[in-house]
Amino acid sequence: MHSARLLLDSILDYAGLFPPAQLGMQPTVENFSRYRKGPDSWMLGRLVVPVARFPEFVAKADLLLPKTADAEGDSPWPLSVLVASASDEQIVADLERIERFNERMEDRDFSRAHGRAMIDTIEAKATSPHEIDRALEYVPDEIFAYFEVPVDADPRGLIATMASLDAGAKIRMGGVTVDSHPTPEQVARFLKVCRAAEVPFKATAGLHHPCRRMSTEIGCMQFGFLNVFVAGCLLWNYDAMTEREIEEILVEENARVFEFGPTGLTWKKRVLRFDQIATARERFAHSFGSCSFDEPLADMRALGLLPAAEEEVAL
Repeated sequence: MHSARLLLDSILDYAGLFPPAQLGMQPTVENFSRYRKGPDSWMLGRLVVPVARFPEFVAKADLLLPKTADAEGDSPWPLSVLVASASDEQIVADLERIERFNERMEDRDFSRAHGRAMIDTIEAKATSPHEIDRALEYVPDEIFAYFEVPVDADPRGLIATMASLDAGAKIRMGGVTVDSHPTPEQVARFLKVCRAAEVPFKATAGLHHPCRRMSTEIGCMQFGFLNVFVAGCLLWNYDAMTEREIEEILVEENARVFEFGPTGLTWKKRVLRFDQIATARERFAHSFGSCSFDEPLADMRALGLLPAAEEEVAL
């Protein structure tokens, strides 16, 4: 396995329902089904669905979901579900709804008729430690929660709460407006605080391309997924890295400075072996949500960092 593939293994949570793609439910579930069966399924993580759209999801995905667990490749679709903000009373009802959904999907007769999907993560916004603490009282044990935190202020208090309660932090890396994009300093601080607390993170929005680049559509610089996840993996293994070093990785516009090889990954004098990349991904740098699956892959192939789609990739 090449180090670039290891870094990106199961990393992309497909969010086709969300801007800027904002596809309908039917093309979104059809895309996800196709990606799961395609040669690039190794990079695919979960399907991101808002809890309010459960009925539509079940109706549109009915013919696409795997019906049994017997055949190879027939594992349930993994879902990450967006629920109400942790400050909203609605989050309790949302979490109860998720628990009922999973219970129904575990029913053999139902799954044979309608197919199988399983929610194993949720995502909610939070602005105070109390909100996080209260929300986690209602999260089922089998579900991992990510809380999206504001990064324009110091997030240490929020992230410290997650450390004691076994939850993850979520950072919004962009959007369809200039002011939805954090600064490199804010992202570096977020990563450094998460590492100090040993809280895993996921990212969302704005990470369609490997490296930082100017978006002419929005009119600002956007981060790249390589920038964020190389920084995250290096920081996990070199926890003495300064915020300035992290910023340097985050603003890099040339993917060639990240040297992916058959035995590991190198940035300047920092080296990551395969086992270090795998551990960092498992424990810290979890995933990112993107409304596009094809675009990140196409860019990686254009840079020569992944083989062509039709080529066999040795595991």
